[in-house]
Amino acid sequence: MKIAICGSMAFLNEMKQAAAELAALGHEVILPRSAELGHGKTFTDALKAQSPQEYSALKTMRVKEHFDKVKAGDAILVLNYDKLGKLAYIGPNTFLEMGVAFHENKKIFLLNSPSPLDPNLEEIEALEPVVLDGNIAKIR
Repeated sequence: MKIAICGSMAFLNEMKQAAAELAALGHEVILPRSAELGHGKTFTDALKAQSPQEYSALKTMRVKEHFDKVKAGDAILVLNYDKLGKLAYIGPNTFLEMGVAFHENKKIFLLNSPSPLDPNLEEIEALEPVVLDGNIAKIR
């Protein structure tokens, strides 16, 4: 199965680890460009130091690019770890990617159960994700 990994760029190291696990299970992995290039928070902070127009243009390009990657896969794996005190964090870009996957009839895997405090919980549940309970090996 071809699986696009989605999640906060704060989870860059976890994305690389998940990609290795998926590959070991025989899956083809699609990573966000920042994860492919190893760009973490330092890179993002440097981009934000550019002009607002340059940062916005790059952000727009990256969002569209990952939407195309979601469409190219058979499924997405959402890495929803805890972040900054938020349980099972699903940020706005990841939520958008889940919407694209749903619209394109792609399977949606959530690494962890969504937080009952997530303001988008009803919408997340409506997308009918498969919750892996932290175990990537459950992907079939």
